[in-house]
Amino acid sequence: MTVRPCVFVTRPQPQADEWVTRLEALGQPAAALPLLAIEPVPVDDPALQAAWAALPATRLVMFVSPNAVASFMAGRPTGWIWPDGLLAGATGPGTVAALRAAGVPDAAIAAPRSDAAQFDAETLWQHRLQQEAWAGRRVLVVRATEGRDWLSQTLREHGAQVQPLAAYRRCPPRWTPAQVERLQCALADPAAWAWLFSSSEAIAQLPALLAAHGLVAQGEGLPPALLAVPALATHPRIAASAVAAGFARVQQALPDPEVVVQALGGRAA
Repeated sequence: MTVRPCVFVTRPQPQADEWVTRLEALGQPAAALPLLAIEPVPVDDPALQAAWAALPATRLVMFVSPNAVASFMAGRPTGWIWPDGLLAGATGPGTVAALRAAGVPDAAIAAPRSDAAQFDAETLWQHRLQQEAWAGRRVLVVRATEGRDWLSQTLREHGAQVQPLAAYRRCPPRWTPAQVERLQCALADPAAWAWLFSSSEAIAQLPALLAAHGLVAQGEGLPPALLAVPALATHPRIAASAVAAGFARVQQALPDPEVVVQALGGRAA
């Protein structure tokens, strides 16, 4: 009988718990183990408030993640309604869902097609944005303090006036004793566990997090037992980061719970 491994969902909270709920509803054992935490800027941050004030003159607000949506929408003025003619950009289904939950109309959401081979800025550009006339148009990119700049640069090359807004920062998470115990179980029995990676930066944080919780010595790197745990990555760049980090069994899977369940269901524990 094929037994599905329990998958570590490494997204920040609250997305990690949301994914665990969706996976478990499909019969897939899962456990939240965030490798990054999100710290939004205060709702009265001057740059955030200035961005809201400038929206009537903006063509596109690009949200790089669900966390960008949550952090930006926290500063929404009372009674503010998404106006006609303002696009809300999203690279993946999680961000699309966050925009819908925040009340952004479907007609205003610019995202890759649902049948896209992968969800990223390049696909968004090809599927939705490249046909727009961007010369002189204002674009706001809601992001973390650091991030990938491919889409911003591409929009600038097409004449857009791009303004980045750092609406949150990524920081180390605080693991609970139960989460540390699950990692110890994975070290003892790698075949019973799997990783789900949705961020290259999160993978890079893992060695320091293990050391901070006493699971490895400082500077030791990732132990062979954890590197033997199968890893799913939601994008080719993330898969490449996992391989570079030493993970031996890396597979790509779209950021869709059903796709993840199918990928994990074929592994025997």
